[in-house]
Parts: sequence; structure tokens; C-alpha cells
Amino acid sequence: MSNNKSILITGGTVVNASGEVLADVMIDQGVVQEVGPNISAKYAAENEGGPRRIDATSCVVTSAFVDLHTHLREPGREESETIETGSRAAALGGYGAVVAMPKTVPDQDSVAVVEFVRMQGERAGLVDVVPSACITVNRAGLQLSPFHSLAQNGVTLYTDDGNGVQDPVIMRRAMEYAKELNITLMQHCEVSRLTEGAVMHEGCCSSHLGLPGWPSIAEVLMLQRDLELVRETGAKMHFLHLSTARSVELVRHAKNEGLPVTAEVTPHHFSLTDEKLSGFNTVFKVNPPLRTMEDVEALRIGMQDGTIDAIATDHAPHAAHLKDQDLLAAPPGMLGLQSALGVALKYSGCSVQRVIELMSWAPARIAGLTARQGNAVASGNIANLVVFNPAAQWEQSLEQLVSKSQNTPYLGLPLQGQVQCVVRDGKVIVEAGVITK
Repeated sequence: MSNNKSILITGGTVVNASGEVLADVMIDQGVVQEVGPNISAKYAAENEGGPRRIDATSCVVTSAFVDLHTHLREPGREESETIETGSRAAALGGYGAVVAMPKTVPDQDSVAVVEFVRMQGERAGLVDVVPSACITVNRAGLQLSPFHSLAQNGVTLYTDDGNGVQDPVIMRRAMEYAKELNITLMQHCEVSRLTEGAVMHEGCCSSHLGLPGWPSIAEVLMLQRDLELVRETGAKMHFLHLSTARSVELVRHAKNEGLPVTAEVTPHHFSLTDEKLSGFNTVFKVNPPLRTMEDVEALRIGMQDGTIDAIATDHAPHAAHLKDQDLLAAPPGMLGLQSALGVALKYSGCSVQRVIELMSWAPARIAGLTARQGNAVASGNIANLVVFNPAAQWEQSLEQLVSKSQNTPYLGLPLQGQVQCVVRDGKVIVEAGVITK
């Protein structure tokens, strides 16, 4: 083996879908070569020319995370984030791949823009940046994007995220194309007529504050419509950032029927409630809005029982001057990549293995990335791994953030589970919580 390219991860608990085992992991030439106990005894020490050693004592070693829902802002909104800075945040959060949402300027509704995003991700070289494309041109809901040419260029995920596709005729036609092309649509469930002017969840808190409310039914109605369209067309559908208890019930019922649907929730929706807006702090303004504790608990149960397939960050950076406006004017969105693991282990109520499934194995399958991501830590597989301490207690600080923006909702809140190391294609890119590339 070539020592300058080999890595030996020692003393960690290797967690795969099949179970967990205390084992060392030997990596060489970008591939896991061996997993087993006491592998380290076979090799010379690092300072004697042996493989680079990473101590994973008290840590979990597993496949790197995959985020189905990341706003990288580039092209067009580089003041808030770039693909490089977003990639750095993702790497520090333990991610091996992120799906770049098409809400850019211009929107990702053409092969040229999609290829630009992909190329910028490759240039950053920290995580796999997987461009999604718009369902409709300019995400305007009027004309379908050129699905065939985009699909021929490897795009498998399509969404108008930020806008729900309002016209049922357009959505039905999109599903018919999706079925034909074997692509996945990702729907942002929001009936926009019901949310005009809204800044937070419609309920007791919004009434008390005198703020225009965003009713849960706006999400539920579109979800119901699209489940019926899935039933009719057979198209694969992934539902983005679900936030209500009723949404969880509907997805659970649809899955019991065998419909080809999956769903995600965000860390902020299962850890924070609408009461956070009582201080009029725009950092807590998000789309869909933070809901009630009843909704939070339903989302947690959905994650625990398998109704919800993935934890997705909806990482949405905004420059300070954009968030530093009143609630009506400030854009919705929060950072999420660097804190997702800490929130998931602290607030989801899920086991460590279930959190990994929600953050790695399942989203990799949904995005069609299993050739590189979300595979078992096993001999012969590409070495895209994360090492994290599941028991580590910490709090996020502004100094830790590597995004260009700082709109995190987790300052001062206790988090659990901290990334120690990330390996990409057999190379260490994060060690001791610091990017090494």
C-alpha cells in the first residue's frame, strides 16, 4: 500500500445499516480496504512510515451525510453564500454531498446554469455538489423546464423550492414527464393564496403578537393534492421541509398504500416552535414557519417510526443587512449545515443509528447517489466517511461559522454530537473539527 495515501481510523464504532461493531478502518487509494478489530497491529506507526492514523475512540465511524436541501446562493446571491463557503460549512457538518437548490439568479432551469453549479462544486473540492433543477422556468409555475435536456445531462431532482407549483395542470404534466424520465420531483407544499403577507405560524402566538399568520392548511392542501396526483401518475415525489402534524399523518397513510413518496423535515422544525418569534427576531423567520409543540412532537414521531425519510437542513444563508429588517421585510431562512447533527442527536429522540439513516443512507438513496454516498463502511466501497462523537455536548458560536452569513437560530442552545473528521475519496478534509484541505 502507498503510505502517503493510506489512512487508518482506529478505535471507533463502525455503524452501518446492518448494525455496529468496534473496529478499525483501513483506507487506501480512495477505497475502504479493510474493516475489523486490531488492524492497527499490522502496520508500523505513522512516524515510522506507516499510514496516517486517526484516533476515533468514543466516536462513530459511518458514511458521510447527504443533505437533500441546501441553498448555496451562487450564482447571483454571492453576498450571502458561495458554493465554496457553503461547501466548507457542509464539510464541517459531516456532509459528503449536498443537493443545491435551484433558487439562484438566474434560476437553475437550464443546462448552462446547472453545469456552472456542478463545476463550481468540483472546483471547491470539499463535498459533492449535486445541482437540482426547477420544475418550471424561473420557478414561476407557468411553463415546464426543459426536462429532457436536463435529464440527459444527469439532473435527477427537480423542484421550485421557495414556491409551490400552484397550477394542478402544470403539476400533473410535470409528474407525467417525471414518470417517463424516471426522475424525482421535490415539492414545496404551500398554497400561496393562503400565505400572502404571512410572517409566522397562524395560531395563539401570532394572534398575541398581532402578526399575520401562516395557516397549516396551506401546506396540507397542496400535500393532499399532490398525493392524489402521485396516485394517478405513479411519479416519484419527495416532499420538502414538512412542518405540520397533519402532513405527517398524510404521508404515513400514503406510504401504507404503497405510493412512491418520501419526505424530509428540517432540524429547526423539530427543535424550535413559533414562540421563538415572540421577540420579533428575524433569525427565526423561515418558510414554512416554525409551528407549535404539537407539530414538533408529531415530526419527531414521524422520524422515529419511519414515516419521515430524511433530515434536510434547508440551509438558507442571508447577508446581515437582509435579515436586519422588520419581520415583514426580512427574507425567510436559517443556517443549518454545521449544526444539523448536533440538533438531530439532541432533539429528535432518535437513536444514533436512526439519525445516521435520516442524514446519510436514506437521503443518498432518494437523490440517487449510492454509487458514491451512503454506502456501508465496508471493504471495496469508496471512502466517503464521517467520524463524530455522539456524546459531545456543545453550543454554536458565531466564531465557528464558515458561511458568509450568520443567521443561525442555535446560538446558546445546547447541542449534542460533534464532527471530528471527514474523509472524502480517501482524503482527510476535516480533522479535529478543522478543514485541512
